[in-house]
Amino acid sequence: MSTVADCKRSVEVEIPLEDVERAKERVTSSMRQRVRLPGFRPGKAPVSMIESRFEGDIRNEVLELLLPQAFRTRVEKEDLKVVGTPDISELQFEPGKPIRFKADFEIAPEFEIAEYHGLPVRYEEPTVSDEEIAKRLDSMRENKAEYVNLDPRPVEDKDFVVVELASLAGLAEPIAQDVQIEVGAAETLAPFNEALLGSSPGEAKEVDVTYPEDYGQERLAGRTVRFRLTPKIIRRKELPALDDEFARDLGDYQTLDELKETVKKTIFHEKQHAAQQEAKEALIDRLVDANDFPIPEAYVDRQIENQVRMQIRDLAGPGVDPSTLKLDWAKIKETQRDKAVRNVKASLLLEKISEREAIRATKDEVDREVQRLARQEREAVPVTRARLEKDGTLGRIASHIQTEKTLQFVFDQAQKHA
Repeated sequence: MSTVADCKRSVEVEIPLEDVERAKERVTSSMRQRVRLPGFRPGKAPVSMIESRFEGDIRNEVLELLLPQAFRTRVEKEDLKVVGTPDISELQFEPGKPIRFKADFEIAPEFEIAEYHGLPVRYEEPTVSDEEIAKRLDSMRENKAEYVNLDPRPVEDKDFVVVELASLAGLAEPIAQDVQIEVGAAETLAPFNEALLGSSPGEAKEVDVTYPEDYGQERLAGRTVRFRLTPKIIRRKELPALDDEFARDLGDYQTLDELKETVKKTIFHEKQHAAQQEAKEALIDRLVDANDFPIPEAYVDRQIENQVRMQIRDLAGPGVDPSTLKLDWAKIKETQRDKAVRNVKASLLLEKISEREAIRATKDEVDREVQRLARQEREAVPVTRARLEKDGTLGRIASHIQTEKTLQFVFDQAQKHA
């Protein structure tokens, strides 16, 4: 065996002549039973005729039969953990001689991990201010707001107005719908505010509205649209009082103080999770920087494909196959490579730590995740489990849980400083 570079390996393999002849006889006999030749019943044509007529097919089947087996035997003998599919070259297959070939392939990296206990990391337990609690409570009150219809009068600032909106020009697909507009709100475009202020229900106006280039709705972004808008109903928003009754209306709370305490804990856990995630990412970077080892290109390619799939799913939605899109994979690989290398190394390092620390996903942990997914999909747990087992997701769930537990272990062991 010769070492090429990094995780690449190269072996030269020889298959003994007796093994080649036996395989050739088996393939020829099988083909003799399968093929039909004029004047002969299946299985009765002379062997010499089969060998002559189907020489190329016999050769290919012999290679398909022997090469993978010979390669597998060789790498198992040398205890090599092969990654991906080998490239076969320098093939020699001549009558009366052994088969010889060269196989280039990659192997899983072997490395010693640097110390991972007590790594320094910037982290401070978060605090929750009274202002943050008040802001969250205000948001909850907004969700419970009621809109009270007012007697007809001219529209004023801060009114909520139900408007009949119809596009007259500027759009390929016209708009005709009722919308509620808050007059004077930051998100309300100025032309709407100007047209509505002082108008009365039933009083139609035409207005030109130019939308920003980065407007949320793609069909409107950057366009100038002429609308006819007709105020129909003027409303006032009424927020519930912030008191014990409001707390009881939300659920299992008897007093406003109980609700505030729950809100405080919720905000704390949200901030704690975000802070811990940031610290964990920093710890991963520290682990990757402290451990320099080669990784197979096959791992990098697979990671790049996964990253691209996730990005396409986020942009175009689930179920879109990247292979059906016209993508410049060479350019994508170049731009995604650094991130992919980092993620592959991180995964291998966390796997090594989990092995050393005997960290595994328990059956109960996997079961809980399956139950959560079943509730989310509104289906029976056995149905969800069968589906996840069939498509291989169950194994990935266990692997994800193991990775998260390992990363939590590294974080718990870290030396944290502000």
